[in-house]
Amino acid sequence: METVRFDELNLDERILRAVTDMGFEAASPIQAQSIPVQAEGLDMIGQAQTGTGKTAAFGIPLLQKVDPKVKKLQAIILLPTRELAIQVAEEMRRLAKFMHGTKVLPIYGGQDIVKQIRSLKDGTQVVVGTPGRVMDHMRRHTLRLDDLRTVVLDEADEMLNMGFLDDIQTILAETPDTRQTVLFSATMPPAILKITDKFLHDPQTVDIRTGQRTIAAVEQFFYRVPQARKMDALNLLLQYHDPKRAVVFCNTKAMVDSLTEYLGDHGFRALGIHGDMKQAGRTQVMQSFRDGKTRILVATDVAARGIDVENIEAVFNFDIPQEFEHYIHRIGRTGRAGRTGMSHTLVCGARQVDTIRQLRRFINADIREAPLPIGDEIVRKKREKFAARVARMLEAAEYGKWGEQLDAIAAERGCDMRDIACALAQMIAARDKKLIPVLKIPAPGERPVRGGRRVVLRADAGRAQNVTPANFVSAIADASGLPARAIGKIDIFEDSSLIELYENDALTVLEAMRSTRIRGLEVHFALTSEKPRYAARGGVTCGREKPFFRPKPSQRRDRASYNDRNRRRTRDE
Repeated sequence: METVRFDELNLDERILRAVTDMGFEAASPIQAQSIPVQAEGLDMIGQAQTGTGKTAAFGIPLLQKVDPKVKKLQAIILLPTRELAIQVAEEMRRLAKFMHGTKVLPIYGGQDIVKQIRSLKDGTQVVVGTPGRVMDHMRRHTLRLDDLRTVVLDEADEMLNMGFLDDIQTILAETPDTRQTVLFSATMPPAILKITDKFLHDPQTVDIRTGQRTIAAVEQFFYRVPQARKMDALNLLLQYHDPKRAVVFCNTKAMVDSLTEYLGDHGFRALGIHGDMKQAGRTQVMQSFRDGKTRILVATDVAARGIDVENIEAVFNFDIPQEFEHYIHRIGRTGRAGRTGMSHTLVCGARQVDTIRQLRRFINADIREAPLPIGDEIVRKKREKFAARVARMLEAAEYGKWGEQLDAIAAERGCDMRDIACALAQMIAARDKKLIPVLKIPAPGERPVRGGRRVVLRADAGRAQNVTPANFVSAIADASGLPARAIGKIDIFEDSSLIELYENDALTVLEAMRSTRIRGLEVHFALTSEKPRYAARGGVTCGREKPFFRPKPSQRRDRASYNDRNRRRTRDE
């Protein structure tokens, strides 16, 4: 399929700006095909797997119809689980970043319903929710659907598997007949067809499902690394595997530039390529890569679509791709023409590990977890390659003037050639060792030792920026690799927040959060002189109040629908 850029889809300028700010250049297949259909106001059935870019596929046309000046509910997105509701709401907020006045609210069981009611009364245009909690608000008359313009059913087959058919039908029956209805489902069981026949009007179908997704010629690995040490982790992998030609993929143009600079500073012959570069520059980079003058090409997915270079030994996913289809395109750059290739993916935090599990199912192939190579392993491998190079030089017997110079050194110092060779090898080894970063990463399941003095970090974001403690916990955990329990009390103020951490963890967080955004915002962290008042989560409090903690699973159950409360009380779990 021909690549379609977002600026070719007649998007609202504010939405296009948000998409560009997120670092995306081209639409995925589901986005390219479904956005024009929805833009015409037609009902639609989309068949696509998780990870294909569905959220933007329905989120962009949905937001196109939202009027920020109208403080009434205009769109609702139904999903099977609270986790998905949170994830989709975050993505929708990023897409609506420049649509000032547009409010996106996730509603799901386990969250304080009073706060949800208050937010709904303040004027919410887009609701992202689970069927059980949406039904609860309908029963309370706190969610009015009279002005609804768009309804989206995402993961419809999964919602039916969880027993939400009656709830969905009840919700749809309360919506205006003039609404646009969009349904996404990986499969189309009879119950889904029943909904489409009853509630969708002449729907258009967009199907991008593919068959077998195995890449047999490519060995695939992933590595758990803290966000703040991803560049060093990539450094270790490149030194260990030492590919003659490799491609490193990033999700954004800014990261391509930063990573290219880092690799150049650490002795790698690397060049970057992305959509902001002029055609002449891109052609020059690609020619250098083809000629072997550049061994490592750092690229975005869009820029890499035109790469047709043989003998690419390895692909490195510095960032997990936003769409799973992109992963297939990426690793397909290696393992061509009967050769084998390798794919290496850097993974940060539990959420991305879960993404890898989904990716395995999507491609129908194994992606094995592997430990990062340590310094001694890299040194050993470098010695083996050095010995092989020496052997080739000896076979060629082309030493130039080096023979005369070494003879002079031997005569002057009164030593033999073995001593000189050992001295030269040691010099090379010492140089190489300096280039190997020290990176200590806990093994999976290993709990790092914590303790000592607690400190307080200040972040320049608060209630005015709509950040919550959960936003901080998620961002810090994903970026730094710290478990959530290592994060202490979080106080949210109007334009700032305070986060308590152990001192050694605070340094890690400060480094990790330099390149991490929270809810699409660039948030700066700094060490303060504030005295900590609470222990880390699960520890002993130092004050009279209890520390911040996550609700237990028993406290997070969604409210049951008014149709059958007891039978479906935990379906949003």
